Amino acid sequence: MSGGGARGGDAQEIADLRARVAELERRRPRVEHHRVRSSFAVVLILLAALLTPLSAVSAWTSDLIGNTDRYVATMKPLASDPDVQNAVANRVTKAVMQHIDVQTLLESVAPADRPRLTKALGPLSGPITSGLTDFVHTVALRFVSSDAFATLWTELNRRAHAAVDKALTGSGGGAVKLTNDAVVIDLAPVIDQVKQSLVDQGLGVAAKIPEVHTDFTVMTSKSIGKAKKIYRLLEIVGFWLPVLTLLLAVGGVLLAVRRRRALVTAALAVAAGAAVLGIALWIFRALYLDGLPSSVSQPAAGSVFDTLVRYLRTAVRTLITLGIVVALAAWLTGSGRAASRVLAAWTGGIGAVRTATGFDLGAVGAWVHRVKTWLNWTVVAVAAVILLVWSYPTAAVTIWIAVLALLALAVVEFLDDDGTPHLTGSLDGPGGGTYGQESGLTG
Repeated sequence: MSGGGARGGDAQEIADLRARVAELERRRPRVEHHRVRSSFAVVLILLAALLTPLSAVSAWTSDLIGNTDRYVATMKPLASDPDVQNAVANRVTKAVMQHIDVQTLLESVAPADRPRLTKALGPLSGPITSGLTDFVHTVALRFVSSDAFATLWTELNRRAHAAVDKALTGSGGGAVKLTNDAVVIDLAPVIDQVKQSLVDQGLGVAAKIPEVHTDFTVMTSKSIGKAKKIYRLLEIVGFWLPVLTLLLAVGGVLLAVRRRRALVTAALAVAAGAAVLGIALWIFRALYLDGLPSSVSQPAAGSVFDTLVRYLRTAVRTLITLGIVVALAAWLTGSGRAASRVLAAWTGGIGAVRTATGFDLGAVGAWVHRVKTWLNWTVVAVAAVILLVWSYPTAAVTIWIAVLALLALAVVEFLDDDGTPHLTGSLDGPGGGTYGQESGLTG
């Protein structure tokens, strides 16, 4: 009897082991399936991070060249930049002085104009040529510092916008053209205005100066020929590449087994990709300025470069801020111990304020309690829509949208009251929730 019982026990153990093995065999495909899903999710998120810098550059390139108002608005501040003004005045002075012969000037000045010329040149020290050069530079600098130059600069850039596209695609012409691997602006209209100012101030011979065309370099590069091809590609994918990047990030999060963790990873990865672009811009700026020829004003070139990439740098700061905000929000709505404590402090603190104020929310509190999840997601959706439709949001705008959304969530939490009595200082959250209970965003 005892031997039969032992054999029966062994048989039962063998049956249990077989059942466990069968259970493990059934689970193995599921584990393999999860591994495949996780691998694909990681690949999609990495692709999104790698494409983030290129997406920002393509969107910036397409919009800067494809939008006349945006281009004009980008270039407009350069008219009041001291470095650019001084560089333009130097260029105009050099062009004018190349067409003025001092000896001929002195011989050709009419007797009636000599007092005015003497008065204009009298205070200037040094040889007559140097004094005349200083005089022309003073007149040129006075003009480029005026509102008239700012207006002319804006008009030139608006008329030249179409030519910028031609310059970057390899065919120049007009006010902006591609010359010797450089994008340049023809300053002939500025010289005409300076010539008229010189005539008005007694230098009548300036009226005899023929039409002078001289170039102001906007950007130069030894590899601008290759850049033209890249520009054309970026212009074509300017809209679709950012969309593809977003879809890859969303696809990676949805495909992941642990979606909340994947969302945190994707947000930080996109922020890291944007940070890489910011560092690349800083390095490229230094290399670009170091490679400029001596004839180009480095301060003015730096101002032009900073102005042209201003919105690109704004996009970098915005993506970094947005990535951090999304990652933080995803982490806070998770079930981790630290996140649960923060959430409990949030709900408990707001609940304590509501209890201390003694508001009787009644039916409103009960209704908010029932639809709290929908209200929270509505706040998030509205914030996302505002961010998407905002034209060129900055990092500050992104932070303010997040702060306002947080205040709206706080109002929802404050109104969430199912009528259950609460004790001040209790660990129970508002609406009868317990310590560590997740918010309506997590369901």
